[in-house]
Amino acid sequence: MLPWVIAHPGVPVDEVCDRFGYTRGELIRDLNTVFVCGLPGYGPGDLMDASIDDDEVVVEMAEYFSRPLRLSPPEALGILASAKAVESAGSGGPVLSRAIEKLEGVLLPDGADAFVVDLPEPPLAGRLRSAAREGEVVTIDYTAIASGERTVRDIEPWSVLTTLGNWYVVAYCRHAGAERVFRIDRIRSAEATGERFSPRPEEREPEIRYVPSDDDAVATIRLGRRAAWVAEYYPVEIVDSGPEGQTIRMSVADPSRAARLLLRLGEDAVLLAGDEVASAASDLRSRIRARYARRTGDD
Repeated sequence: MLPWVIAHPGVPVDEVCDRFGYTRGELIRDLNTVFVCGLPGYGPGDLMDASIDDDEVVVEMAEYFSRPLRLSPPEALGILASAKAVESAGSGGPVLSRAIEKLEGVLLPDGADAFVVDLPEPPLAGRLRSAAREGEVVTIDYTAIASGERTVRDIEPWSVLTTLGNWYVVAYCRHAGAERVFRIDRIRSAEATGERFSPRPEEREPEIRYVPSDDDAVATIRLGRRAAWVAEYYPVEIVDSGPEGQTIRMSVADPSRAARLLLRLGEDAVLLAGDEVASAASDLRSRIRARYARRTGDD
């Protein structure tokens, strides 16, 4: 999709969806992934710019994707190993399985069964998965990653999965009164209480997504019409909506993430509230000006 969009700047969203079999939501999720990809350094100038602007798909700063990539055999084997690791952890699905089958057919036509990836589970993963399957409340002793705070809380486990090298349990946390995602390696102990809960009625594909916490920085932002895509692109709460734009409330674990978004939007967004984000935006502006001054001074 990327090479074609880069070759057709300003292409309408509907045309991209029709050509590549996307729904609008699927396209937004893929562009969200592209937006956080780039070259080492991963600063504002190193990441790709992917967004929807005035109902057009925009992909910039991604010249290395202007042509389809050709994988070397080691690169293809690395992708195959990663895919089989996801499948081994139980986080795959039928689409991934078909992709693995196709890749194995090209790389290992006579010996696909000899290439096996088996991820060892952390000790508590099986216990939490069993609790999720049986609908049993579990008491966990958990240490938060960001704050280092240690708490004991009762959770209703929903699913266990692995991604980006870590294992997680997705659960309803009675302590927080909301859905939470816990890294299993941060759980000191997990004890079944014997109490039962009703599993969620809806089946959702296991995923790690952003869930706001009590420690988040909160920003209230007024979006102009050209920035309306933000409300679809990010997990936000829409406070007010009208013909001239929207007011959103955004929760972020790192204030610099919202600060980067504000600088990117320019005059199309106004920060109405959020001292931590305002401070981060001011610091980011100062660093960008200083970097620009050094470069122009060298020239």
